Amino acid sequence: MTHPGGYLDSSSSEPLHPAARESLIAALDRGYADPRRLHKAARDARLLLDNARAVVAECLEVRADEVTFTSSGTDAVHRGLLGLVRARRSRGDVILHSEVEHSAVRHAAAWGGRPRLVGAMGDGRVYDGDLVENATADVAVCALQSANHEVGTVQPVGEFRLPNDVPLFVDACASMGRLPLPRGWDALAGSAHKWGGPAGVGVLVVRRGARWESPFPEDDRVDHRGSGFENVPAALAAAAALQAVVSERAETSARHHALIDRVRAAAAAVPDTEVVGDPVDRLPHLVTFSCLYVNGEALVTELDRRGFGVASGSACTASSLEPSHVLAAMGALTHGNVRVSLTRETTRAQVDALCAVLPEVVAGLRS
Repeated sequence: MTHPGGYLDSSSSEPLHPAARESLIAALDRGYADPRRLHKAARDARLLLDNARAVVAECLEVRADEVTFTSSGTDAVHRGLLGLVRARRSRGDVILHSEVEHSAVRHAAAWGGRPRLVGAMGDGRVYDGDLVENATADVAVCALQSANHEVGTVQPVGEFRLPNDVPLFVDACASMGRLPLPRGWDALAGSAHKWGGPAGVGVLVVRRGARWESPFPEDDRVDHRGSGFENVPAALAAAAALQAVVSERAETSARHHALIDRVRAAAAAVPDTEVVGDPVDRLPHLVTFSCLYVNGEALVTELDRRGFGVASGSACTASSLEPSHVLAAMGALTHGNVRVSLTRETTRAQVDALCAVLPEVVAGLRS
């Protein structure tokens, strides 16, 4: 019998997909060697790495030579964004980005350039006119997420037409595998543990022909965009998981949309509770709501006691439970918030159990 509770924090990390586990175990005995050497063990490792890159490229509908494996999604974000900036240092170092970007983008922009921020609307969407107006000739790069990590709102990336040949960097860590990639970008980043691959594998995609230079000290690896010795077994496992989730995407997305609609309705029925993010144009597996007069840490703790693993606070600083900069930018409640994100194995019974216990938990904390 399935436990009525469950792990509902896949936006932090999805449990390892069975396809990833199988590939990882099989590759451990063959993928240990340095893929750039010439002996047989190295050629075996190179074959596995090339296969992983080809599978990821096919899943994302990009070229294999545009794909690089990095040490994490954060590393992919830093390399992708700052590499575009470095290639355009002659025109300036302004990095245009929205107020609802993930901290990986925000910190990279502050470290490697001069950030110029644009706001977001109440549903978390960025108004394209604001980006266009601010994409002046001194802007080195514009950064815009494909979907928000905290509230799930999908950004209309493919609809933006930036002036002055400003390149576009897209943080796709929250959506890669769950949604098709948008169009119109120059570099893009993803994170394997978000789709059921192993942690410690990021994906950087740089369009062929895009101007990109390494922003960090050079390495003599074959792929100069990477971050050192590739974890070949993990890269192969990440590719296997991505292939599996893309093949399952239509069915999983439809099921998740229906389940999240139930959570949204249950949360909205709790007095003084605000459900945030776009109700339709969103990631299928995620919902965030904020409860007035409730401490977010206490709410997470009480739900955990009932067997439900959920998140609170900013998606990037939840361990310290700092108020979410995303919710603040949207004008939403920044305290008492909960993010529920379903795994591929989440059941209707688990969702119904959460919906049933939520009013009782909130009322108990308020009392």
